[in-house]
Amino acid sequence: MKSFRLVPGQGLAGLTVESHDEPEPRRGQVMVRMHANSLGFRDLMVLANNYPLPIIPGVVPGCEGVGEVTAVGEDVTRVKIGDRVAATVFPRWLDGPFRRENAAQLGTMIDGVWTEYAVLSEDGVVTIPDHLSYEEAASLPLAAVTAWNALTAGTAPRPGSTLLTLGSGAVSLFAAQFAKLAGAHVIATTSSTAKAERLKALGVDEVINYRQKPDWWEDVRTLTDGAGVDLVVDAAGPLEQSLKSVASGGDVALVGYWLSGLDGAKPVDPALIFAAGATLHRTAAGSRTHFVEVNRSITMHRMRPAIDRVFPFAEIPEAIRYCESGRRFGKVIISHD
Repeated sequence: MKSFRLVPGQGLAGLTVESHDEPEPRRGQVMVRMHANSLGFRDLMVLANNYPLPIIPGVVPGCEGVGEVTAVGEDVTRVKIGDRVAATVFPRWLDGPFRRENAAQLGTMIDGVWTEYAVLSEDGVVTIPDHLSYEEAASLPLAAVTAWNALTAGTAPRPGSTLLTLGSGAVSLFAAQFAKLAGAHVIATTSSTAKAERLKALGVDEVINYRQKPDWWEDVRTLTDGAGVDLVVDAAGPLEQSLKSVASGGDVALVGYWLSGLDGAKPVDPALIFAAGATLHRTAAGSRTHFVEVNRSITMHRMRPAIDRVFPFAEIPEAIRYCESGRRFGKVIISHD
């Protein structure tokens, strides 16, 4: 079998492929034949060694993967051979708030899923919705779970509430889709007319082009009759404008803190945070329970994710270059089939 390996900080030059024997699951473990992976901006950060978590040299990268259980170790009860499963990004984070002891993440601190076969803890996998293909389900483990966590950690969307998503990355797209399922009114920012049209095709109600309207928070206030939105999912920044867009008593879910400073944004004035009168909370992926809830909702509504492009497993470097181009709308998928 083949697996990618990574020396962090060297970009694509640090990404190599090795051939080795298939692993065998031990007690409490399952072996999964990977059918599809997903990648995005998080993987670019890992390759550049510019990521909040430590990265072990030689690690198998990738935190998003789905496939079929082909073998199980002793005492495995949660899944069986033949099940279609997804790996959870944080295998030890089963439920509750994120804690340091649950920080081991696939593809950074422990071997990930850019491999043909992966041995995973049975606690670190969930079954995937029956109506989704492997390629579609591969989009869920990071982006969909992060969006769900962002939407449910504070005031969850409900009929008549308002949501603002920033940009057209995968987290923002999932947040918009989930919020529409809940009956919320969704406003989104984006960078082009073409992306605006695609956002509206997903059900977004109002789209603001932030290149044409640099102070887009003013448009958000206008669209909400001056009140502001109930919830902002901030996956792109700048945080200052999110705080100016949110209603008093609302929530701002900070997802993309690393992006917020890329445009030269200055530190946020504490007075602005106080004046916003909202709750600011950071969102870092989600637990296994979040993932189970995501799959339940997607199954109930027969929802399908937005897929941008599919690359074969051998072309992961080409897929990374495509991600670097910034042209994607939705998830970039790696297929093993």
